[in-house]
Parts: sequence; structure tokens; C-alpha cells
Amino acid sequence: MQATISDEELRELLPRLRRFAQWLTREPSSADDLVQNCLERALSRWQSRDPQASLRAWLFTIMYRQFVDSRRRSNRIQRFFERFQEEPELAPSAEDAVIANASLEAFGQLSPDHRAILLMVTVEGFSYQETADTLGLPLGTVMSRLSRARSAYRALTEGEASPAPLRRIK
Repeated sequence: MQATISDEELRELLPRLRRFAQWLTREPSSADDLVQNCLERALSRWQSRDPQASLRAWLFTIMYRQFVDSRRRSNRIQRFFERFQEEPELAPSAEDAVIANASLEAFGQLSPDHRAILLMVTVEGFSYQETADTLGLPLGTVMSRLSRARSAYRALTEGEASPAPLRRIK
């Protein structure tokens, strides 16, 4: 096994390595850096090289892998810095503000029983049973009131007539 690479072999391969690096990077200075990094890696890992394998193929493999690794690293760094360069969130548009105000106004037009059920289930995340226990109502009543409250809210937000009246059966 050869202890080091000879100057002749290196001089023969250098133009090919530069040409390959130039095609990979598309920049002369980056290509020179890639060739230098490739040769540095090859010399530092010379003992692990298979003596039967082609030196040219081994060097081209090292160069290509370094190129791919540097591209991945630069993409990772770029994504990291993009997180800090994001534009600040803008204020909601006028249309969004009008829709939000209309939704709140429609919610305010619901009966207190409908508002309570909708708030507990959809906003606060209570289960039907927890809502029934809290309001002291049977589970079926909570489910039917919730259905009517959703229908009434949908009718108000879609521009339909007034909310359906709450029916109480005693």
C-alpha cells in the first residue's frame, strides 16, 4: 500500500478535480475551496483508502460527498435564519375585522341558554356530560340545545332570519 499520494498523480488529477468542482459549484472561488477541502480530506484519510480502488474515483467521490454535505448544511443554516427574518404579523385586514365583529354580534343575539351551551362546549372544550352536570340539565337536553344553538348561530352569520326560539317543555 502506498503511504502517500505522489506529486505526479496529484498534478494529473488536479485539472479534472477543478473542472468537476467548477461544474458542481458554478463559482471559481467555491470550486477552488471544494478542491482544497477534498484533497485535505483525502490526505487525512489516506490510510483508510482501499489500495485496489481507483484514486481518481475515490477523490471524485470525496468531492461529491463534500459538495452535497455543504449544500445540506447551507440549506439548514438558511432555514434557521429564515425563522428570525420572518416579517412581523400584520394587523388583520378590514374584511377580517368586519367578519369578526359580525360574528360576535351574531353570538350576542343568541339567547342566554344557547350562548352558555355554545361557550361551554365549543370554546371551553367541556364534554356534553360536563356541560350537563354544570348546568343541571339532562344530557339529551344539552345535545338538543347545542344543535339548536349551532343552527341559530349559523342562520345569523349567514344572513338568515332571527334565531329559532328556545322551546321549554314542562
